[in-house]
Amino acid sequence: MNGIHGPAGLDERFLTRNGHTARQVAALLLGQGTDGAGARLPRVRDLAERLGVGNGTVQAALRLLEEAGAITTVARGHLGTFLVGSDRAVLWRLSGLGTVLAAMPLPHSRRFEGLATGLRTAFEEAGAPFAITFLRGAAARVAAVAEGRAELAVLSRSAADRLTGQQAVELIADLGPATYAGGHGLLLRPGITLGSPGLRIAVDAASDDQRMLTERLFAHRPDVERVPCSSLEPWEELARGRADATVWNLDEVPAQPAAEIQVLPLGDELTRDLAVRHASAALIGRTGEAGAGALAAVRGAVEWSTVTAVQGEVLRGERVPAY
Repeated sequence: MNGIHGPAGLDERFLTRNGHTARQVAALLLGQGTDGAGARLPRVRDLAERLGVGNGTVQAALRLLEEAGAITTVARGHLGTFLVGSDRAVLWRLSGLGTVLAAMPLPHSRRFEGLATGLRTAFEEAGAPFAITFLRGAAARVAAVAEGRAELAVLSRSAADRLTGQQAVELIADLGPATYAGGHGLLLRPGITLGSPGLRIAVDAASDDQRMLTERLFAHRPDVERVPCSSLEPWEELARGRADATVWNLDEVPAQPAAEIQVLPLGDELTRDLAVRHASAALIGRTGEAGAGALAAVRGAVEWSTVTAVQGEVLRGERVPAY
């Protein structure tokens, strides 16, 4: 799904040449972050050159935006034209950028629920229509963006660093430590230790982070067997004796997992090197002309600090998840 659709409900003025330019200017204002009161508008001749139209067309486009209630401006002589006020929701609607669809991990932890709630809140405050689709596996979410079925994908920074070089996608934002995971740990079934010979390690092929952490943790153990695991609750694989251990996101492990599964922290060396990138949430979008308008608007209009603030409220129990 490509979220950059034609605007609905526009009057005939926005279907003219001047109206088309007005829609382009609306997208530029959102993308440049110059939609707030007191911001100086780009010069008419600069907009005209960028959009490939005449100065008169740009001036007519700005008048259309004012008449539609998207912006209010004041001219200050040689200083230029400044915004007195703006309505981001109207700007977004007139820009024709449509709904932004984000591909997210399945909401199996309160941290992911907080992340989804924070994203929805931030986009609502930016006046941008927003929707979420849940896809299991970072590679699947990246593919959804690269193929135009979603505008954004949420994954760990570590997965983003690996996958952006493989698809036509780019990093949009890094939300910082502990926004994607509180940490990873090693789950062991009763009677098993990390030094037990011939360990059977449950590996989820859909989880890039879990697979990479497993490979890193057991790189020196040729006796370790990788056991494919498609279960969303790998501790059940351990409880049933199908595997001896697994590396997993501790946010998703219940306080009392089945059969008294042991939960151990990962080693300091591994943690120091990888913890921040695996625990940080990253957003990626499509590169190239196809995704440029929407992504520029997202960068300019969305406050990422709102995402993390709302996620914190959900984690502390101060806000009910809503996404």
